[in-house]
Amino acid sequence: MRFHDIPFRKILIAPAALLLAGGLCCSPPHVRTGSIAEGRRGHVVDTARQYLGTPYRYGGENPNGFDCSGFVMFVYSKNGLRLPRATVEQYRSGRPVSRRALGPGDLVFFSIYGGRISHVGIYAGNGSFIHAPSSGKRVSYAHLENSYWKTRYAGAVSFFTAGRRPYFSNLSKN
Repeated sequence: MRFHDIPFRKILIAPAALLLAGGLCCSPPHVRTGSIAEGRRGHVVDTARQYLGTPYRYGGENPNGFDCSGFVMFVYSKNGLRLPRATVEQYRSGRPVSRRALGPGDLVFFSIYGGRISHVGIYAGNGSFIHAPSSGKRVSYAHLENSYWKTRYAGAVSFFTAGRRPYFSNLSKN
């Protein structure tokens, strides 16, 4: 068969099918955007606890030092979800959740410098959250009822979806 005998449609469809298949099987299942299964909440908090005491470092996003959004991004990536780097983008990417509906692993946000969202932490339950506070400090717990945080609370978001399977969950089924 010569090239000009192959229908034009097959020439276009074959590469498109290869690209699509490559995207499905080559995308790492351990890092995705979207949501995490509800049952992973405790894992996110446990991961955050592992880094208690890590020094704050402006722009830091690894165990040598974290800033607030770098800490959140790192912890979530260890649990299979890629989040944006910037605090405000993390806020915009999640599903809003009321303060009374907060669950472990949800993200809590604060306005430290006026009206803009400028700080984030990982809710740990019972009114506490884990965060990378500021220069000279270390990753630690804080409480939402603390007067400093209470007056600066700006909202919360969740990346957990009840009743919905995480991406790639069906790939291993027979």
